[in-house]
Amino acid sequence: MKVPFLDLKRQYAQLKEQLDEAVQGVIDSQMFILGSSVSKFEEELAEYCGTKFAVGCSSGTDALILSLLAAGIGKGDEVITSPFTFFATAEAIIRVGAKPVFVDIREDTYNIDPDRVVEAITPSTKAIMPVHIFGQCADMTAVLEIANEHGLVVIEDAAQAIGAEWNGKKAGSLGNFGCFSFFPAKNLGCFGDGGAVVTNCEESYKKMISMRQHGLNPDVRYDHLYLGGNFRLDALQAAVLSVKLKHVDEWNNARASNAAYYNSVLDGADLVLPFADDRGKHVFNQYSIRAANREEVRNKLNELGVPTACYYPFPASSRTAIPEEFRNTDLPVCNRVCEGVFAVPIFPDLTDEELSHVAKSILEATK
Repeated sequence: MKVPFLDLKRQYAQLKEQLDEAVQGVIDSQMFILGSSVSKFEEELAEYCGTKFAVGCSSGTDALILSLLAAGIGKGDEVITSPFTFFATAEAIIRVGAKPVFVDIREDTYNIDPDRVVEAITPSTKAIMPVHIFGQCADMTAVLEIANEHGLVVIEDAAQAIGAEWNGKKAGSLGNFGCFSFFPAKNLGCFGDGGAVVTNCEESYKKMISMRQHGLNPDVRYDHLYLGGNFRLDALQAAVLSVKLKHVDEWNNARASNAAYYNSVLDGADLVLPFADDRGKHVFNQYSIRAANREEVRNKLNELGVPTACYYPFPASSRTAIPEEFRNTDLPVCNRVCEGVFAVPIFPDLTDEELSHVAKSILEATK
């Protein structure tokens, strides 16, 4: 049996009528830039996350950039973040002229270690950007306590964590800004690129609404209040997201159920299985496990028809584009995790037969 790592055609088949109708409605309106589709989705997303405002934008990366710009973070400022993340987290910080300060992660959740955050704070520190990796919130109780004590902005990189929770509150609603990606492979994905920022701050909301259109002055045509960018969410994508948002909790629960099945079958195997902090709700954008002989295991799984992916083989702090003065190699936990971690299929539409095949194949590959 060959199992797909992700099969979006299955999801589309279930919602085809509603999605086709939503897309056709935008086409019929010929209103492709912002408009009612985007406003509708923003209202729905804010309500879902439990925030006052949501700003649709062009990608998860641009959501991070918008948040940093709205917070006034730029040259000379430092932003403490995780090295165990997709490159965009660090890239966004550098793009606004600030310095990413990489601190080590926890070995259980793979999220930023609050103890290392405290050690990294300097007079130049302006923000903390925790990453809710693989769909599990960072320890936001500790992060927020640190931020409040030192007067720091908290920007949640929740790109992989739509619907995740911490102490009953949704990811994105805990800090000053919450940033989401709607890349098709995410738990809530559109038909291309898309993103959003949620916030409870009206001033920040108004700035981001302006900044996503080159800092446009809403009261004076062709005047521009800020240096922003072309960060708008496409109306077609917003229409798709409005349809899909109604199902995201159902899909997240299916992912969690798939993860629980894997955990039960793989218990006792020579692997490190995902840890779920009982203070939160894990939504399993990825089911990532660790093996001492990762490449050997991955090769065996490939032979058995089970695809894998490696998120992430290197710390973000060591990527070629990171300036030398921003790099940090003193990351023992992150380095260990990067050497052993890999992901197997977890998407909600996996069949029972496929789940069983993946689990049995992992057991076979790790004997």
